[in-house]
Parts: sequence; C-alpha cells; structure tokens
Amino acid sequence: MSTVRIGDKLVGDDQACYIVAEIGINHNGDIDLAKRLISVAVAAGCDAVKFQKRTVEVVYTSEELAKPRENPFGATNGDLKRALEFGQEDYEEIDAFCRSVKMPWFGSPWDEGSVDFLEQFNVPVHKIASASLTDDHLLQHIRTTGKPIILSTGMSTYAEIDHAVDVLGKEDLILLHATSTYPANYDELNLRAIPTMAKRYGVPIGYSGHETGIPTSVCAAALGACSVERHITMDRAMWGSDQAASLEPNGISRLVRDIRLWEQSKGDGIKRVYEREVPIIKKLRRVGAAV
Repeated sequence: MSTVRIGDKLVGDDQACYIVAEIGINHNGDIDLAKRLISVAVAAGCDAVKFQKRTVEVVYTSEELAKPRENPFGATNGDLKRALEFGQEDYEEIDAFCRSVKMPWFGSPWDEGSVDFLEQFNVPVHKIASASLTDDHLLQHIRTTGKPIILSTGMSTYAEIDHAVDVLGKEDLILLHATSTYPANYDELNLRAIPTMAKRYGVPIGYSGHETGIPTSVCAAALGACSVERHITMDRAMWGSDQAASLEPNGISRLVRDIRLWEQSKGDGIKRVYEREVPIIKKLRRVGAAV
C-alpha cells in the first residue's frame, strides 16, 4: 500500500498515525476561540488542525437560508450559516497564527470557490467532507490543485465510494471511514470496515470519529487507521451542532497519548526474549527445570 505525503509527514502503512484536530465550525464565528482551539491541538501534539469553508449562497438554496431557525446570530438558517463562515481577514489571521505555533492547517471546501480560496494559503492537503462525496464537479476541481486529498466516506455506499475513487483516482488519496451521526452511537461505528476498505481500495485508510469517547478512536488506529480525525471543543456543553461529538482539551490530549502508546507497543510481531527479562528468568524459573 502506498504512502501519501502531507507537508513533512508521510501517511500510510508503517507510519505514525496522522492525528487531525477538527475545529470545523466549533469556533462559533469567534477568531479568538479558533486560536484557543489551535493552541489546544498544539499542546496535545496533533499533526494538523482542520476548518471548513463554504460559500453559503452556493452551497444552500435561498429557500433553505430563509428558513426560520433561532440561533445566537439571528432568526434564520442563513443568519447562522453566514455567521459561522470566516472570511479573508479571518483566515489570514488563522494562517499567521498557525505558522507562529508551527501547526499545519487545512480545510474542507464545500464548493469550487472555497477550494480556490484555500489554495491561496498553500494548504498541504484538501479534505472532502462526507456530504460532498457525490459532488463530481467539486471532486474534479479539487483534483486539479495537485494536492493530496483526504476523502471522508460517512453516509456513503460502496457504490458511491467506488465512483468517487474513480473520479479522483488513487494517487495521493486517503479515505476515511466515518459514520455521519453527531454524536455517533457505538453500535454504529463499524470499525472493522477499516481493514475491509484497505483491502478493497489499496490506499491508506483513516478514521473520522464522531463518537463521544476516546477508546474507540484508539482502536481504529490499532485496526490500521493511518489517520484519526476528531472534532475538538473547549466545552462539549457549548452552543453548536458539533460540540457534543467533540473532545475537550483533556480528551484530545489523552487520544494523542494513547495512540502514541499503541504505536510504541505494537512491535514487529516477532516473539523474542528481551534483555530486561533475562534477570527475571534467573530469579523466577525453577532451578534445573528442563528446557
């Protein structure tokens, strides 16, 4: 199976798990909160942070935007969607801050204009959200950037994934197994799909988790996920649609710690006696016992 280079990291078999802290829209339109979340990812030891970018009037119909929806920013769905979108100055500030703390960042563009917007910052990779997996025009446009692609596969059938892979090609492609419920129930995670997808597609397979806990995301890495992505938040009780399916600062730190401990512990599969076991043999084995 091939590896994919994202910035200065290799992602794939026999490589360290590429851990992404998804900020998404958990910043609630507040640039200072976004910076705090970036700092949380830095402190936890994550490999990158991810945002999402949408041109609201392209992604949503005028009827959808006009629908009543009480929220902190107004009375309609459009008020909410527009308030959660960072613009040029915001992303310039995010880019500068990430550079200052040496944290790579990228985004999930939901339309072609958003792809071009992110490209001005020379992001190292583009992430395609599960909701966009069937958008052939978007997939084709992202492929023209020449950047590696991470494709999330929540709420998608094998037939739909097969088609998306045909559109994108397998070069510099990472697929993420995911379940698009927020938060996801544990009996919906189906983690054994990770090795199944690796065999089916022959590209690196990662995991985008929306469950509330930590151990299952560590299990995903143990089952072969080359990348693990989890939403992060300062407080799961905060207002916002993705907060409940996110990890708080202590949670993302524990996730990174536990995945790195798994990587230290998995070994090479060859049974051996370690040097530190030799004195224990002398101490505990019965004297004169036959070997």
